[in-house]
Amino acid sequence: MSTHINATKGKIAESILLPGDPLRAEFIAHNYLEEPVLYNDVRNMLGYTGRYKGVPVSVQGTGMGMPSIGIYTWELMTEYGVENFIRVGTAGSFNENIKNGDIVLAVAASTDSNYSHAFNIPNSYAPCASWKLLSKAHDIGREMNLSMTAGNVVSCDVFYETEPDWWKKWAKMNVLAVEMEAAALYMNAAYHRKNALAMMCITDHFITGKKSTAEERVKNNDEMIRFALELATR
Repeated sequence: MSTHINATKGKIAESILLPGDPLRAEFIAHNYLEEPVLYNDVRNMLGYTGRYKGVPVSVQGTGMGMPSIGIYTWELMTEYGVENFIRVGTAGSFNENIKNGDIVLAVAASTDSNYSHAFNIPNSYAPCASWKLLSKAHDIGREMNLSMTAGNVVSCDVFYETEPDWWKKWAKMNVLAVEMEAAALYMNAAYHRKNALAMMCITDHFITGKKSTAEERVKNNDEMIRFALELATR
């Protein structure tokens, strides 16, 4: 067992999905996996292992923000031998051509966080996705006929920014969307030589102001979850 995960060795699969919300982890486990087994309930940050199309796969809630996902993925990498990490989350679009419901694959994750200080590297370090997962995701996404885009995202520490136009400096540099976890995941994966990919469904649009309805979120998350599970198990 690790500090924040009370699973025994061998109970977590080699490939894992990482939603921020632990209740979404529970939802994925019970609605998409065969014979899911709860392996973690420390701090109610739920984790399950089951099978998808007969292949073992796990799903672990990570909480919100880089410090939280940093803790869980570090322990999964160092204590449980997980190799492939797929973040399934939501994001806000900065790009007029990326609509609500579209999926963004984070090729790289810019950040305003100081998370990189843990590795004694400059903040200018650019963490990126694993080519192994990114290239496979591209092929699977096209096969599934998904509306997806790949590019740079920004992982921010602050959800409620005080400056209304803060996002425009990122959009000017063709950053596609904002979320709160990918950069830490990518840094941990780089340090430990693991594979990681963050995929996010767009639920908010900074240009149009449109927000997805509850019904739209359910439908679009279903597509992304199935996409991620195909990626995790092929």
